[in-house]
Amino acid sequence: MISLGNYNTLVIQRFTDHGAYLDGGELGGILMPKTYVSSEMRPGDKVRVFVYLDQQERLVATLERPLAVVGDFAFLEVSWVNQFGAFLDWGVMKDLFVPFGEQKRKMEQGNSYIVYIHIDKETQRIVGTAKVDRFLEPASSRTYYRGKEVELLVWQRTEMGLKVIVDNRHAGLVYNSELIGTEPRTGERLHGTVVNVRDDGRLDIALQRIGKGRFRDFAVELLEELRQCGGFLPFTDASAPEAIAERFGVSKKTFKRAVGNLYREHRILIREDGIYLEKNAF
Repeated sequence: MISLGNYNTLVIQRFTDHGAYLDGGELGGILMPKTYVSSEMRPGDKVRVFVYLDQQERLVATLERPLAVVGDFAFLEVSWVNQFGAFLDWGVMKDLFVPFGEQKRKMEQGNSYIVYIHIDKETQRIVGTAKVDRFLEPASSRTYYRGKEVELLVWQRTEMGLKVIVDNRHAGLVYNSELIGTEPRTGERLHGTVVNVRDDGRLDIALQRIGKGRFRDFAVELLEELRQCGGFLPFTDASAPEAIAERFGVSKKTFKRAVGNLYREHRILIREDGIYLEKNAF
């Protein structure tokens, strides 16, 4: 069965002047244009191709790798706009269509937007929508738990923090208190950690590890920073949280915990002007 808007491994049936025809089962032969045909290919060979619809709504196969596939949330740029909607560059020859009715606000050429790629039930065409909320699923506490590492797509800014899409499936929020240093931008892909699973299935997310592992990891980084800086860093209990975040990308709480651990392990000295690396720690 062909997975439209996704990757398929298909068998080459025959070659023509237009390219290679691949076995699409009940759907018949699927053309892979000659641009993608190499001299090493033979009938009976298997090829992994992306299958979508061409300008005439016919199935076509390509060796190009799209930026996203059906079922993905993605951050894509608008290539052009006409009276029907916007067309987004998703890495293959035919742009992804987003009808005006599926736009939260009118999309503009050159701008990029978070969209969900799916197959329209009425037309059976591959389309995008900026109204992504209805495609997000509640997260289960059986699968997600405090400390679980996840993949994030930064979605949009709110007063409470950054909305993110978690593991290409669930809604999450990084609270303002968790945003340290340079704030991620819409469309960035990051790693995060689950802090809490809410009753409604939404996830509270931290951009750093949580728990003891978080402090151990930063303690190792801090030791390396000290070595690279000749054994001294001008940071103390009086240092501003903003200065610590800008220099190390962590909160002042994480910084102090790591410093305390290293001091108890006799790996650093704490003085009025900063922290010094013990000689035996070089």
